[in-house]
Amino acid sequence: MDEMLYDLADLFKVFGDSTRLRILYQLMDGESCVGDLAEALEMNQSAVSHQLKVLKQNKLVKNTRSGKTIFYALADEHVKDILAIGKEHIEEL
Repeated sequence: MDEMLYDLADLFKVFGDSTRLRILYQLMDGESCVGDLAEALEMNQSAVSHQLKVLKQNKLVKNTRSGKTIFYALADEHVKDILAIGKEHIEEL
């Protein structure tokens, strides 16, 4: 039980960064490459790539390759659900 709670705390730490949340919300509209994400979020590609690595390590995003381009998408519907529930909660406050 304790290990599961530590893992859950680590997952919530990932959601504790507004840059990562901006990336996740951008990906709710569909898959995107690093360049497009960087442009949409007005960030440099290196910063976006770094955050995508963290999100991928925590199984919140997945990627597919098309030629030389890597496209990122939300890993599954659970990620959308977590974001939607969080948004709903703060709108109640």
